[in-house]
Amino acid sequence: MTGDKDIIVAMRENPERGFRLLMASYKEPLYWHIRRLVVSHDDAQDAAQETFIRIFRNFGQYSEENSFKAWIFRIATNEALRLLGRLKNATMLSLDDVTANILSAKTDEYFDSSDAIAARLQQAILHLPAKQQLAFNLRYYDELSYEEIAEVAGSSAASMKMNYHLAKEKIIEYMDKND
Repeated sequence: MTGDKDIIVAMRENPERGFRLLMASYKEPLYWHIRRLVVSHDDAQDAAQETFIRIFRNFGQYSEENSFKAWIFRIATNEALRLLGRLKNATMLSLDDVTANILSAKTDEYFDSSDAIAARLQQAILHLPAKQQLAFNLRYYDELSYEEIAEVAGSSAASMKMNYHLAKEKIIEYMDKND
């Protein structure tokens, strides 16, 4: 796997090659990060595509003082939130509707609905406040450090650590109640 420094150098020297390296390294992780936020495969694909366009267009604004991974995950998070805002304005979905969508994902080739524990975990995550969802997803699934999560969320590392631990407690409580 290509490292972030290699991607950064390639993006500066040969943007087309750099973009291919970026896609090879981050296509799947960013898709799944977005997917956990927006739930729908089609919406996740749309948001991921827009994320890569924004990364490419705004690469000149990236500062190496910051984590590259955190920078691109922040763009992906913002794009997912922008999409959710548009969807919320278009049609008001309740949390029960979203949960029903998860449970009916049997027709979704990208989601293994036969894994009941994974489905319950996703339901538990969706019941969390937004900052806790973000902290949990970025730490648990994407394995970002608390400092990187703070960069993505525009918060402090201590706050994100607290949000992650609160999320874990609420998830455990939800899983125990819905066993």
